[in-house]
Amino acid sequence: MNWLRSFRWRILSGAFFWTLGLIPVGYLVFLAVHYRNRGRITPPSVAIETALVFAFFCLLAGIWQIRAGLAPFGRLRKQLSGVRDGSGRRIEGTYPIEVQPLVNDLNSLLEHREQIVRRALAKAGDLAHGLKTPLAVLAQESDRLEAEGQPEVAATIHHQIERMRRQVDYHLAHARAAGSGGTPGAHCMVLVSAEGLSRTLLRIYAARGLDIEVDVSPEHSIRGQREDMDEMLGNLLDNACKWARSAVRVQSLRENGSIVILVDDDGPGIVPEMRDVVLQRGVRADEAAPGSGLGLSIVRDLAEVYGGTISLENSPMGGLRARLQLPAS
Repeated sequence: MNWLRSFRWRILSGAFFWTLGLIPVGYLVFLAVHYRNRGRITPPSVAIETALVFAFFCLLAGIWQIRAGLAPFGRLRKQLSGVRDGSGRRIEGTYPIEVQPLVNDLNSLLEHREQIVRRALAKAGDLAHGLKTPLAVLAQESDRLEAEGQPEVAATIHHQIERMRRQVDYHLAHARAAGSGGTPGAHCMVLVSAEGLSRTLLRIYAARGLDIEVDVSPEHSIRGQREDMDEMLGNLLDNACKWARSAVRVQSLRENGSIVILVDDDGPGIVPEMRDVVLQRGVRADEAAPGSGLGLSIVRDLAEVYGGTISLENSPMGGLRARLQLPAS
């Protein structure tokens, strides 16, 4: 019975029923001409009713067959859209025998891609773990040198260790995002990340008495992994806390199928000509500030992986506003 799942058979049978339905119509036209030539206006009503009923059911059967033949392609389009936007992992369902091999090959390709991504992420994790262990040993050595009265050497080693750690974190975050950016069904709530990060930063900057206001809707979620959301928002909030005088605010809103996250501070801000520059890798607005200059570039790279954007603007609080736009889940 595979022929019942054939698109070709559906179209041919639909065309057959349509042709069969048009025959009575042609017959009625012939009768009308015939009877008019004989001085009668219409053929007998019984012949008309019989022909019309037969034509109606044949045409209806033809329409049904063609619709049934085209329906799987509508389902296939929805399934492909689901795979693309992350709401599905595979193309589910059965399709016409002319299309089913293509669907099977596409599912195999998707599975192969997932396996490659999993292996790549595992390798990246192994590399990061392998590098962090010797870095921890070097950090202990720098502490020992400082205790032995060599603070300058210890400070130099410690500075280089922090730079290497940030490099490891940067490349690991980028590799993870590249692999998980298209993970089907991945989503996270913005409010959960914002509240957790705010509590952590309030403890870190407790001595400065900063106030962090969280105005994020509990309904706003993005299409992505929680770890990447924490990485992006954490860098933006940490930057804001470093430069803020007394207050930081994070809020969210929905725009055209995207979630926009705004992080404001009341600090000195950044001059407009420097805003695009500081988003580049390794560039800081002030070399005296702590950090490696990778924070904003990490946010930019992760946002681009997810199809989002990051920009810097003037804040209504008087300092800098970071505007992070990401696809909504």
